[in-house]
This record gives sequence, C-alpha cells and structure tokens, in this order.
Amino acid sequence: MTGAAEPPAPLPDELQAWLAHLAVERRLAARTLVLYTEALQRLVHAAQALPVDLAAVQVHHVRRWAAQLHGQGLAPRSIAIVLAAWRGLYRWWIDNGRLQHNPVVGVRAPKAGRPLPKALSVDHAVALAEHRPANVDPLIQARDHCIVELLYGCGLRVGELVALDVAASGTAAGWIDRHPPEEATAHVLGKGGKRRSVPVGRAALQALEAWLAVRGGMAAPDEPALLVGRRGARLGAAQVRSSLKAAALKAGLPVHVHPHMLRHSFASHLLQSSGDLRAVQELLGHASIATTQVYTRLDFQHLAKVYDAAHPRARKRGG
Repeated sequence: MTGAAEPPAPLPDELQAWLAHLAVERRLAARTLVLYTEALQRLVHAAQALPVDLAAVQVHHVRRWAAQLHGQGLAPRSIAIVLAAWRGLYRWWIDNGRLQHNPVVGVRAPKAGRPLPKALSVDHAVALAEHRPANVDPLIQARDHCIVELLYGCGLRVGELVALDVAASGTAAGWIDRHPPEEATAHVLGKGGKRRSVPVGRAALQALEAWLAVRGGMAAPDEPALLVGRRGARLGAAQVRSSLKAAALKAGLPVHVHPHMLRHSFASHLLQSSGDLRAVQELLGHASIATTQVYTRLDFQHLAKVYDAAHPRARKRGG
C-alpha cells in the first residue's frame, strides 16, 4: 500500500466511468471528487501490488489495506473517506450486475480520537478581559467587555448569552439576578431545554453594571434583550463571534478566539484551581460527567508543561 508521496496510479476506464457518474448524475462537489479520485488511485496501486483483480478483492484485502493506511499515519477521517469511496465503487458495480458482494461492507476506519478543546492560557484570558482598545465607541466597548466577562466568567454558551434578557419575565429564556451583588446569578436555558444557574463573579458583574448604565443609548424602546446591536435589537451569535474575534486581535492574542473557547477556558481554569470535576460539570450544564472529563486532560497538559519548565529532573541537559 502506498502513501500519498508516491506517484498516483492511473485509473482504468471503469473507475473513470464511476467518477463521471458521481460528477454528472450525483453532482458531487469538486473537492469530494478529488478525494475519491485519490482513494481510487490507492485502491488500484494496492491491488496491483498483490496482485489481485479489482473485481476479485475480498474483505481481508480491504482490512489489510486500511490497516496499512493507518500505519502510514493517515488520519482516521481520511481513511473513512477512502473506505467510503471504495464502498461506493463496489456498490455501483453490484447495482450494475457486475458483482454480487461488496468487500468493503463492514470495514470501518479506526476510531478518531476526540480532539481536546482549545482554551486560552490564564494570561491571555485576563489580557483579553482587561484590554480597552482606543478609538472605539464607548457603548460598543462597554457591551463587548460585558460579553467577554460573561462568557469567560460564567462559562456560558453563545446561544445562552444572546438569549439573556435584562429582567426576568414569563417569556425570558435567561436573565441575571444582580442583587444582592455577592450572590449575583445568571439563569440560563441550556441544551435540551435544561435550566441552570451560574454565579456571576465580581469582574463580570462590574462589566454588566457598566453596560447597563449605557445600554439605553443603543437599545430600542421596549427591547428586552440584554445585549443589543447598533440597530437596537437583540445581538445575534454571529455578531458576538465577530466582535470577539476583533477584540482578541486588538488585544494582541496570537490565536483566533471564539465564544466557545472562552467557555473552555472557564472550565479549564476553574478545574485547575479547584480540582472539583462535579462542580465544573454542574456549572457547564453537562448531562454527563464524561463530557466534562475532557478538561482533566487539559489540566494534565498544563501540569506537564509546568513540570517540564520547572522541575530540575525534567530539563534537558547539554553535554
């Protein structure tokens, strides 16, 4: 089995015919056709290496080739695309009466590892929250500061944030109780229609109060939303993403920042400080603690970096 570095194998006319079928009759996207072409080139080269006729390929051949791709470092998702192309080709041959058995049925790509959530360092999170860009409309600055503090300070999802109203009502999806200040609480409607309450810290409460003091200069009359745009109506999730991206750039952060990254940062930093996984699960509104446990891996990475940087037995010594 070859890696991507080897010259592509020429495709027989019968495979070209299937690609044409996909392009003309199935209207597959150009990028998908490119990936399927590469997958068929892998199939041709693998069959030639044995050698075995493509029509005589058996399931054990396919399993062997998939394992070889994995051993060469091809990502599980890429292997899944290769297998999908092969499976489609043999299904087409079966539909056209050429074969009776699909050798790729039942062969699955290796399970992809769950990627770690991306969180900011504490220094970067604080730098973002404390940055005050020059030459910015004071109303926008107060609102965007409030957005950052609520996302990072409360671990809200962007949908929960934009659904917040100024006050509780029968129709409000979420709101913030500000009194007494030491017990300020955000009440939100999370995934699956589940409500939860999250403490609002001092910094977030100060940012909220500063925004409420000027919100009337931007909000339309009778607009219930806590966060509003220039037209006075409720702010949308896309607008929050855009404003947060711009704020991170102005603050000089070296990474692209999006709302869920601040939620990840909230969880990771809280877990680093407290070690209380159950509490973090409750604050995030996770139905299963297994979802929250991914942050323990982030926490271990943080500890490993501290160890590598500080422990004398971890440092590489020259000579």
